[in-house]
Amino acid sequence: MHRRNFLRVSATSVAVLAVAPSLVTQKLYAENGNLFQTFEKVQLKDAEGNALKSNTLVAEENYVFNYPHVGTPAIMVNLLSSTQKNIKLKAEDGTEYIYSGGAGVNGTIVAYSAICPHQLTHPQPEMSMFQYVSEKGKTLAYDKGGVFVCSSHLSAFEPKQGGKVVGGPANEGLASIVLEIDEDDNIWAVAVLGPEKFQAYFDAFKDEFKKFYGNRRKAKKLVKEKAVVKTLKNYSVDIIQS
Repeated sequence: MHRRNFLRVSATSVAVLAVAPSLVTQKLYAENGNLFQTFEKVQLKDAEGNALKSNTLVAEENYVFNYPHVGTPAIMVNLLSSTQKNIKLKAEDGTEYIYSGGAGVNGTIVAYSAICPHQLTHPQPEMSMFQYVSEKGKTLAYDKGGVFVCSSHLSAFEPKQGGKVVGGPANEGLASIVLEIDEDDNIWAVAVLGPEKFQAYFDAFKDEFKKFYGNRRKAKKLVKEKAVVKTLKNYSVDIIQS
């Protein structure tokens, strides 16, 4: 089993705590907020129910799945090169946390919550204004591609630096979905690292949850056992990228 350690840094202390995600069953709190929260270990599978293998991921494709809640979208990308390691990040309230790096043999596989921290723009079945833009792509949100972009207000986030905000009005980065890859090359989602916006998201889109999930209560249920993965082009009818 491939394990990865994630770190908690207290805003008022030099102490650093290393955590193995699969061994933690409680929330971890920093001085001013939640940095890392484990959820049930969930296997990523395709629409036919087959286990998704890390070696089958197309480079720079946007893969959408819902985690940790039934109604919270995330995007996974196999980048062209490895992420940086042990990146220190800071939430809007000053809480510090550390992103240790991407998953996979080459550290190129990343997953982030696809809820923009600025005003909660996110992929929907009818339309998406949030996506990863390839390295050769162009975006008004940043001076180069290879970033996640929210086309609503042109915020950009660097996937190789733990989802750090690098452009636009967003005041903090994306929450990372912690992935594990087992000895059979299966991909599992196990936790969320960083400042997540789930409660604000659930408060803001009640009509949407009713339309796509039945109601907000059903959308808030935690994903268990498996999460179905689709490419963004098969998830959203219309993709808007600025």
